[in-house]
Amino acid sequence: MTEEIQYKSNGRLERVLRSGLFAVTAELNPPDSADPQEVYDAALVLSEVCDAINATDASGAHCHMSSVAICALLTRAGYAPVYQVSCRDRNRIAIQGDVLGAAAMGVCNVLCLTGDDVTAGDQPQAKRVFDFDSVQLLQTIKIMRDDGRFLNGRKLTTPPRLFLGAASNPFVPPYDWRPLRLAKKVAAGADFIQTQYCFDVPRLQKFMQQVRNLGLHEKVFILVGVGPLRSDRAAEFIRTTVPGVHIPDTVVERLRKTPKAQQQAEGKRICVEIIQQVREIEGVAGVHVMAYRQEELVAEIIEEAGLLPRPYRTGVTPIQRPRRRE
Repeated sequence: MTEEIQYKSNGRLERVLRSGLFAVTAELNPPDSADPQEVYDAALVLSEVCDAINATDASGAHCHMSSVAICALLTRAGYAPVYQVSCRDRNRIAIQGDVLGAAAMGVCNVLCLTGDDVTAGDQPQAKRVFDFDSVQLLQTIKIMRDDGRFLNGRKLTTPPRLFLGAASNPFVPPYDWRPLRLAKKVAAGADFIQTQYCFDVPRLQKFMQQVRNLGLHEKVFILVGVGPLRSDRAAEFIRTTVPGVHIPDTVVERLRKTPKAQQQAEGKRICVEIIQQVREIEGVAGVHVMAYRQEELVAEIIEEAGLLPRPYRTGVTPIQRPRRRE
């Protein structure tokens, strides 16, 4: 008899990963708006080619529509969101309450992040919280899910059913420390990992060899971050101003040698090639596509990389803007 899989959530992403299929997630760029239609429009571009959609939580310490609000809208429309939680802005009381609220709305996936410092954003005078780091946050939500209690020991009447995620960055030093940090997150409760942008496949291969040596590839699902570069100037800007992003000179030079009018297409081609390469690395369970302000390219990237059709299609009907009452 085959052993029955014990699912931790009711979510599509967990079903895809546990079935052994190569998963695809993507990031929804949050609007600077109170109009829900902007979220639905962005999600519609991603929904048919992804197994889950990440709702970012003020990434880069820049304020946008909140992650939990975007998740509320996505679940209302029948999409599968990943609720990103940053420790930078809320204490443990607020975070535990938000996690219960998200689960009550049908959110099945949570990505636990420490969060970029406020000095990286456009409101550096904001007060830091950092009551938790990402490892402590994972431990807390795992206690809520598996033990059915808050961190203080008080019982929950209904625990949240959640698939827990964390981030990893194999592409910046200290390289030997990165797998050990990943091991701590797995021990704390991480079920899946989404990495920082991968533009350096040989570096990823070395990281994954260390991961396999520790046996972590058998304990956690690793999704490698990928994304298209718009131009050589954009690549240069990202690698010099965005903390934690490593783009090798060979990639920038390849874009620089491409005529300006064709650089966006070349950036997309590079992304497709990287997906095809990382798909062959043992222990890689999927990709996480981050196409900042280029969401229209996500479907083309996923199709050209040979990752369509996706399983478990939602078949939802897009929500349209309500008509005004005259």
